[in-house]
Amino acid sequence: MSGNDRLKWMILLTVIIGTFLGRLDQTVVSLAVPKIMDDFSITTSDAGWISTAYILANAVFVPIWGKLGDTRGRKLVYLWGFIIFIVGSILAGFAWDIGSMIFFRIIQAVASSADYPTAMAILTITFTDRKERGRALGIWSSAFAASAVFGPLIGGPLIDNFGWRSVFLINLPIGIIGIIMALNYIPESVSDRRSETFDWYGAISLGTALALLVLGLDRGYDWGWTSLPIITSFLGSVIFFYVFYLIDSRHPEPVIDFRYLRIPSFFHSLGNNFMVFMCMMGVIFLIPIFDQTFLGYTATETGLQFIPFACFMIMGALFGSSFIGKVKARYVIASSTFLAAVGVYLFVGLDPRSSTWDVIIPFSVMALGMGLGMAQRTVTITSLVPPEEIGSASAVLALVRNIAGAFGIALFTTILNNSIEDNVIALSTYSSIYLHTSPVMKTVTGLIILDAQILSYHTIFVVAAVILVGASALALLIESKDDRKEEQKEIVEM
Repeated sequence: MSGNDRLKWMILLTVIIGTFLGRLDQTVVSLAVPKIMDDFSITTSDAGWISTAYILANAVFVPIWGKLGDTRGRKLVYLWGFIIFIVGSILAGFAWDIGSMIFFRIIQAVASSADYPTAMAILTITFTDRKERGRALGIWSSAFAASAVFGPLIGGPLIDNFGWRSVFLINLPIGIIGIIMALNYIPESVSDRRSETFDWYGAISLGTALALLVLGLDRGYDWGWTSLPIITSFLGSVIFFYVFYLIDSRHPEPVIDFRYLRIPSFFHSLGNNFMVFMCMMGVIFLIPIFDQTFLGYTATETGLQFIPFACFMIMGALFGSSFIGKVKARYVIASSTFLAAVGVYLFVGLDPRSSTWDVIIPFSVMALGMGLGMAQRTVTITSLVPPEEIGSASAVLALVRNIAGAFGIALFTTILNNSIEDNVIALSTYSSIYLHTSPVMKTVTGLIILDAQILSYHTIFVVAAVILVGASALALLIESKDDRKEEQKEIVEM
C-alpha cells in the first residue's frame, strides 16, 4: 500500500471517530433517559425533549456548518465542532434540571452537526474512484452502527455504577483522540465556489419553523389539540416555513438549495431517508423505555440488546456497499427498507412476559434492513450534484435525517399517549367486573392501564412498519446518475 493510500484510509479512520463520537452520545443518552427522568422527576414527554432538542439544533446547524466548511475550510470547521462538543458534554454532565440539560444538549448538538457534512465532503474529495468512494462511505456509514455497539457496552455499566452524568463526561478522552488525529491527518480543503455570504435569516426561520412544529406535536396531548397554544404553534410553523422558502429561493447561498428538490431522484431519496430515520429514531427512543418499564431491565441489560442491532447494521452497511455499481441503487434501497419494515412489525409481539430474544430478533432484522441501504442512500445523493456542491447536498441530507428523527420521536410519543387514553376507555367499556371490592378494583384498574400501554406500543410498531413499506415503494422511483450510466452502457453493448 502506497503512502497516499495509507493517508486516505487514515483520513477515513479519523472521520469515523468523529462520527462515532456524535452518534455514541445519542445512543448512550437514550439508555440514560429513564434514570434522568427519575432524577429530575419529569414525564416521558418532557424527557423526549432531551433527544428532540438535540436533534432539532443539530438539524438547523448542519447546513450552516456544511456551507461554512465549503467556504471557510472543512478541517477548520471539523476541529471547531470537536472542541465545542467536548465543552457541551462536560456542561451536560453537570446539568441540575431539565432546563439546563436541554440547553447544554443544544450546545452539544450545534457542535456535533459540524461532523456529518464536513466528513462526507472530506471523504468525497479524498476517494476519487467511484467504487473506492462507495466502499469508504459504506465503512463510514457503519460507524453509526458501531456507536450502538459501544454505546451499550460503555454506557450501560457507567449508568448503573457511576450514574447517568458519566455518559457525558466519557466524551472528553474520545474527543481529545479525535482532535489529535484530525490535526495530523485531515488536509484543509474548500469548495471551488467560495462565497462571502451566508443565509442567516434562512437558518433562523427554518429553526423557528421546526421548533414550533415539534412543540405542537409534543405538547398537543397535554395542552389539547384544539387549544390556542397548539393551533398557534402549527400556524406559526407554517408561516415560518413559508418565510424560509421565500428567503432561500432568492438567496445566492441558501441553507437549502431548492434546485436540488427539483431533481426527482434527489427528492425521492430524501423522502425515503426521512421516513426511514423517522421510524428508526422513534423506535430506538421507545424501546429502552419499554425494556426498563415493563420488562424490568437495568440500563446495562437494555444496552446489551443494542449490540446485535449494531452488529447487523454494520454487516448490512458493509454488504450493501458491495452492491454499488453492480445493482441499481433503487432496488437495494427498496428491498432494504422493506426488510426494516418487517423487523419493526415483529415488535408487535412484545408484552411484559417477553424475553430478551423477543427484542433482539426484531432489532436485528430492522438493523440489517436499514444497514443494507445506508451506503446506497448516501452515494445516491452525492451522485446527483456537482462535486463542488457535495458539502451543501450532504448537509441537506443530514438536515432531513435530523428533522425526521425529531419528528419521529415527537410523533410516536404523541401517538403513544393518545393511544393509551383511547385503549383505557375501550378496555374499561368492554370489561366486566363482578366483585367491586377495593382490592379487586385496584387490581383491575392496574391491569387495564397495563394492557392499554402495551397495546399502544403495538400501535406504534404497526404505524412505523406501514410508513417503512411506503418508504420502500418510494425508493423504486430513485434513479442515480450511476444507474443511468449503467443503463446507457447496457444499451450500447446491445
